[in-house]
Amino acid sequence: MTERLGMHTLTEGRGLLFGGDYNPEQWPEEVWAEDAELMRAAGVNLVTVGVFSWARLEPEPGRHDFGWLDRVLDLMAANGIAVDLATPTASPPPWLGHRWPETLPVDEGGHRLWYGSRNQFCPSSPVYRERALAIAGALADRYAGHPALALWHVGNELGEVCHCDVSAEAFRGWLRARYGDLGTLNEAWGTTFWSQGYGDWAEVLPPRRAPYIVNPSQRLDWWRFSSDALLGHFRAERDVLRERTPGIPVTTNFMGFFKRADYWSFAAQEDVVANDWYPEPGDPLSPARTALTHDLMRGLAGGRPWMLMEQSTSAVNWRPHNLPKPPGQFRLESLQAVARGADGLCYFQWRASRFGAERFHAAMVPHAGADTRLHAEVRAHGQELRGLAGLAGEPVPARVAMVFGWENWWALEERGRPSDRLNAVDQLLAYYVPFFERGVSVDVVPPSADLSSYALVVVPNLFLVADEDARALSAYVRGGGVLVVGPFSGVVDPRGHVRTGPFPAPLREVLGAAGEEWLPAPDDRPVRCRWSGGAEFTASTWTELLRAEGAEVVAEFTEGDLAGRPAVTRHRAGNDGVAWYVGTMPEPAALGALAARVLADAGVEGAVPDLPPGVEAVRRGEVLFLLNHGATTVRVPVQDAAEDLLTGTPAREAVTLAPRAVAALRRRP
Repeated sequence: MTERLGMHTLTEGRGLLFGGDYNPEQWPEEVWAEDAELMRAAGVNLVTVGVFSWARLEPEPGRHDFGWLDRVLDLMAANGIAVDLATPTASPPPWLGHRWPETLPVDEGGHRLWYGSRNQFCPSSPVYRERALAIAGALADRYAGHPALALWHVGNELGEVCHCDVSAEAFRGWLRARYGDLGTLNEAWGTTFWSQGYGDWAEVLPPRRAPYIVNPSQRLDWWRFSSDALLGHFRAERDVLRERTPGIPVTTNFMGFFKRADYWSFAAQEDVVANDWYPEPGDPLSPARTALTHDLMRGLAGGRPWMLMEQSTSAVNWRPHNLPKPPGQFRLESLQAVARGADGLCYFQWRASRFGAERFHAAMVPHAGADTRLHAEVRAHGQELRGLAGLAGEPVPARVAMVFGWENWWALEERGRPSDRLNAVDQLLAYYVPFFERGVSVDVVPPSADLSSYALVVVPNLFLVADEDARALSAYVRGGGVLVVGPFSGVVDPRGHVRTGPFPAPLREVLGAAGEEWLPAPDDRPVRCRWSGGAEFTASTWTELLRAEGAEVVAEFTEGDLAGRPAVTRHRAGNDGVAWYVGTMPEPAALGALAARVLADAGVEGAVPDLPPGVEAVRRGEVLFLLNHGATTVRVPVQDAAEDLLTGTPAREAVTLAPRAVAALRRRP
């Protein structure tokens, strides 16, 4: 990202962004004027246009129909509404697949996927690339300088993977660039196992459906290649747009913790980080899961503001059982994003579709029309966001970092491991929850991040670790930092090869502990443990045979073959640094106790002492956000006299929050 282009380019003069996906091509033109009037009344200042309009914009190869889009952009400009104009390349028109079937993706089993839905493209197809860049260029030429154009939106939720022969050739080219020759490739993939040695580049294929487990090192490189193929396409479109409209920032929409694309690599190539996020109403961990996802987006943005490109006002249509949101819920979720660094709050979509796959997806204007409870909430929320305009650009300071990387995720969850119960995102969330519950802000950072500004670094899992990243973690501790490392870490190198010797091999010295065996636990029996102070707790799923090598044993197993063996260790190293190792998966209460200990080691406190259960507390700039995710009214103590920016009322000593209520407190002089 550049300093010249970014969220500040969009929010300057507008404040926080508010709006959503707008699909006027689905409606008669007489509806458009009503849309503009309703948008203005709701405080909408940004709409995304054209995401799925390729067939309308280019009805046949090379013939364009831009007249309708001209009128839409002119209408938006006349009403003071900025446009996030999408390249429509996520959903090619039927003519592309019909004329050039080689542009259609092929799955792992060799089945071609056809048009009639969306995302039907092979990222490595030269024909697809040519046609996609042509329509992107035509849009850029047409709308360069248009007063409504404020942001470019490349494709949509990029994530397609293709195993076809075209992709196979591209994969071989990627491997040649990475390894140089077949000998190096064979060594990296460990092809002496199961007689997999390659003697000719033509023999090398993408992972395809096979009789048994596919080579995990091959699959790891396939994950890398597939992500790079999508990134390459994004960059190609981005470069066309930047060349022809150099003053307009470019983004694409992420999907939270989405496995198929390494968002660390994508974020470095775009001007604005944007995310689509749809919390599950029936998930009790949804508030924490959402907060973690928002913190990831802020991390991807390098600590700078980001935008929520899509969320829902109520029920979605794509879950098996789509629970609606109760009154006030979408406002609560929207303000949660603001609290965690979002400067843009957009929805899918503006007006509910009458036809198509998403006809039962909630919208800002529901099927019942504007005279509805739901749209009244939309209008009210849009107006109150104007009162938070001063927050645009403000940071969310954090002294705690959690490490998460896509390559580790890919490597950890391959088949043929000791247990499939250890999931990268679930492990991250389990460690995150106790910090969330204590009102401690967390930055999510990649394994290669500069950690020097953090008092505490938590590594829930780092199964795959590069030597240089292991050295950086060790140096962080020796420099006085507090480090927590979760189980099954430091196991393989970037090739996916197991590191020999006691584990976690590259972190063994700084942790002051070493392991001999990984011992998954039975599903039906909790593992009993005891803190050194005498309190007992249980763990599940995973144990390790550990020994202390200078570390203090903070908790031990109390039964079975591991009785008396370390479960959690703590080691002092270097300049007052502390390194913790957790060789099991403690129950939530025990992870909470662990969080309290490591926060004390690091000297970090939450935003609000004694935060009531169900209440989220996070500071953004000078504003303290309090959000009640619970089902009962609560009273939250506040230390300083403040004013609630959402209501204009003063707050002294305490704030009372009804269910789904939010306070945005700014300290009064």
